[in-house]
Amino acid sequence: MLSSIRAVNRGNRSHDVIIPAPVGGLNARDAISAMGAQYAIKMDNYFPLGSSVMLRNGYVVHKAMSGSAGGVRTLVAYKKPNYNRMLAVYETKIYNASTSAGTAYAGITLTNNECQTIQYKNYLYFMNGADTPKAYYIDDNGDEYIADWGFSGTGLTATRIIAGAVSKERLWFVEKNTLKVWYGGAGNISGTLNSLDLSQISKLGGELVAVANWTLDGGQGIDDLTIFITSEGEVLIYSGSNPSDASDWTLKGSYHIAKPIGYRCTMKYQGDIVVITEDGYMPLAKMLSVSNTGETSNIFSDTIRELVSDRTTQFKKKFGWQSIIFSKKGFALFNVPVAQQFEQHVININTGAWCRFTGLRAFSWCVFEDDLYFGSDDTIFKMDDGYSDNGSEIEGAIEQAYTNLGTPALKRVSLINPRSKCSTKYQLVIYTNTDFVSRNVNYVTSIGSVGGSLWGVAKWSNLSAEVDANYKWSNNYDAVLINSQWVANSAVGSSISIVFKTKTRGNRIEWYDTQMRYDIGSGIL
Repeated sequence: MLSSIRAVNRGNRSHDVIIPAPVGGLNARDAISAMGAQYAIKMDNYFPLGSSVMLRNGYVVHKAMSGSAGGVRTLVAYKKPNYNRMLAVYETKIYNASTSAGTAYAGITLTNNECQTIQYKNYLYFMNGADTPKAYYIDDNGDEYIADWGFSGTGLTATRIIAGAVSKERLWFVEKNTLKVWYGGAGNISGTLNSLDLSQISKLGGELVAVANWTLDGGQGIDDLTIFITSEGEVLIYSGSNPSDASDWTLKGSYHIAKPIGYRCTMKYQGDIVVITEDGYMPLAKMLSVSNTGETSNIFSDTIRELVSDRTTQFKKKFGWQSIIFSKKGFALFNVPVAQQFEQHVININTGAWCRFTGLRAFSWCVFEDDLYFGSDDTIFKMDDGYSDNGSEIEGAIEQAYTNLGTPALKRVSLINPRSKCSTKYQLVIYTNTDFVSRNVNYVTSIGSVGGSLWGVAKWSNLSAEVDANYKWSNNYDAVLINSQWVANSAVGSSISIVFKTKTRGNRIEWYDTQMRYDIGSGIL
C-alpha cells in the first residue's frame, strides 16, 4: 500500500520517497508479499502510536522476595478507599507487596502459589484448587485480616475451589475438575453455598474453567448476563439472578468457541469479555453473534493470529497465560509463556495495532494504584518506569513490511534517512532487506557514554556538525526536535523492507518515518 508513501522527483535516475513508520503494528496474518507498508513483519519492544512507534519503557525493582525463587505467580490489587494494597503469593505465603518492606502474613501456608482471586465488597478471595480458599480484608480501622473464607455447603469440598467471579450481586466459585459451580446468597461474603451442576446442560463435557458477568446490548436494551465457560469451549449464558428460582433463571443459549487456556482466561474489555483460547484472543460479543459465526476477522488477535496460534499450540499447558488492561498507557497486554521465558502480545486499545514485548520474565501482572507491576522469579518489578530493564539494555527491533515503491522494476537503495525523536544521542542499526530475503545484521557490543552500544552498521551516535547545530538535546523530551540524518545503504531489489534496530539503557526513542534515496531502471548494478 502506497497511499501514505510520499515520493519526491529527483530527475531520471535518483528518487526520494518517505515511508511512514509502521503504525499499523505487527502483522502475523497476511502474506509478506501482500502486506501493506503500514505493518511490520517484526515489531519487538516498539509500541505503535497514531503517527509514530515508540520504544517501550523499562522496569525497576519494586520488592525483592526472600526465598528460593519459583516465581511470584500471583499478584493482585486489593481496592478499598485509603487502604489500597498489592498482595503477592510467593512460595507458600501471601505477602503484603504494597511497598518494598512488606512481609508475609503470619499463620497462612499454601500448597501452591498459583491462585485465582476475586474481590467482592471489601473481601479478596484466594483460590488454588488445593487449599481452603483464603479471604483477606481491611476493616474501617485499617486493621488487616486473612483467614479461611468462611463458606460451607452440602457436598462441598473447599479445597477443590479453584476460581471465582462476581455476577448478579453474588459470589460464584468453580469446583476443580467438575462442571459444578457454587454460589452464595445475594450480598453474602460468607455463609452457605448452593451448587449448580452444569453437567446436566453441557453438551461437550469437560470441566468448568471460568464464570463471568457479561453486560451486553442485544439491540433491545442492556442485558446483564452470567456466563460459564468450559474447558471444551462451550459457553453457557444465563439471564436472571437466582439459580434457585426457576422463574428468575433462564438459559439464553449454548455456544461453542475455541478451547480456553487456563483459569485466568477472561478479561473485561470495553463492555465485552475477551477470552484467551487456542485459536486466539476472542471477544464474546462478536464470536457469539449468529451473523459472525466462523469469521476469523472477529477474533481480537486476528492481525497476529499466526503468532498466537504458534504459541498456543506449543505452550498452552504452561503456566502464565493472563491478560490485563493498562489504561494509563492505552494498551492491553497478553502474557504468554514461551519455552523457559515469556513474551507479551500488546495491543494499542485506541488503534487496534499490535506489537510484542520481550525481555520481561513475568509470571503474573497487576495494576496497582494506576501503575503496572509484574512478578518474576524472586522479585516484583514496577513496569513502565525508566528507560532500562533494571539497568540492562532494552533491545528494540522492527522489520517493516515490504514495498515495491509503486513499481516492480529493479531498484538500488543508496541512502536512508530515519527521522526520530529521542531524549539523548543513541545508536541504531538501520538497513534494508530486499525481495523477501531477511538478513540479520547484529550489533557489536561496546558500551559507550550515551546509554547504548555501538552497532556494526549505520552508527548513529556521531552526528554531523550540521545536525548538532539544528538538534536540541534536552531533558525535556517534548521540547526535542525530530532528528534527521542520512546514512549509507547498499541494497538492490524490487521489493524493499526497512529494518530498524536499537539497543539502549537510557533513552526514549520515537521513530516517525524514513526517507529513502534510490535509483531505478537499467545500469544500477
